[in-house]
Amino acid sequence: MPELPEVETVRRGLAPAMVGATFSRVTLRRPNLRFPFPERFCARLEGRRVTGLARRAKYLTAGLDSGETLIMHLGMSGRFDVAMPDGSNTSPGDFYLDGALGTPKHDHVVMAMGNGATVTYNDARRFGFMDLVPTDTLAACRHFAGMGIEPLSADLTAETIARLFRHKITPLKAALLDQRLIAGLGNIYVCEALHRAGLHPEAAAGTLAKADGAPTPKARLLARVIGEVLTEAVAAGGSTLRDYAHTDGTSGAFQQAFRVYDRVGEACRTKGCGGTVGRIVQSGRSTFFCATCQPSGTRIAPTPLKPR
Repeated sequence: MPELPEVETVRRGLAPAMVGATFSRVTLRRPNLRFPFPERFCARLEGRRVTGLARRAKYLTAGLDSGETLIMHLGMSGRFDVAMPDGSNTSPGDFYLDGALGTPKHDHVVMAMGNGATVTYNDARRFGFMDLVPTDTLAACRHFAGMGIEPLSADLTAETIARLFRHKITPLKAALLDQRLIAGLGNIYVCEALHRAGLHPEAAAGTLAKADGAPTPKARLLARVIGEVLTEAVAAGGSTLRDYAHTDGTSGAFQQAFRVYDRVGEACRTKGCGGTVGRIVQSGRSTFFCATCQPSGTRIAPTPLKPR
């Protein structure tokens, strides 16, 4: 599933075609994706102007001058093709390593914009979805109610991490992936951030808060490196894993800078470390880390691994 930097990359790719433009015609080629489309979906979009395009965690939100907001989620394989009026466009087949993905038969939503652009939503697995909700109830809607803070916002501070994690015996990686605490962090970037911070993924989350609730030095370091990792990934265009790519047809480059993710058995890239990247399973997900430079915290016995 595309993570936060990938979704942010898509948002930036869609903005020139959508922001300030009206929907002149919206065509649905099936009645549903993961969920059925909202009632009168096309009619509620057509003639409406996009006032802004934002991201909330791994969701895209397009504000409309009707007082509604279009919510879009990419699921596992969803993506947008953008054809601009100047003739610049991307071919659906350019987006995926698997030739069956990105083909026109998976074009499910076609949005013709008043500025001459065409935005097409393509989703082979149909795990993505679109919804329309009143803008003034956006934060409380079923998609965002109870969602945590944005990791790329000023809200993510050492003090916030200490407050959210205080007294928690939950493994640190699990706490960082809890969308009720911090919204938008995914497996890849949590592994990378924990490695940069020198924190063991199985350390108790509560160890980042002192007895009086103040943040530890490691909490300050973690808050900083989370922002750094995500910012670097956005600048690089995200990471391409399996079949993900961007609205301009190019592949993400941040995967080339992974320090631990999917590098099991390779030498740790921390200068002078000398350790090797290992892998354990936490809550059914692979965790990559270097035990030499991530030794801190109380650990839980690693889960035995089956050969990959």
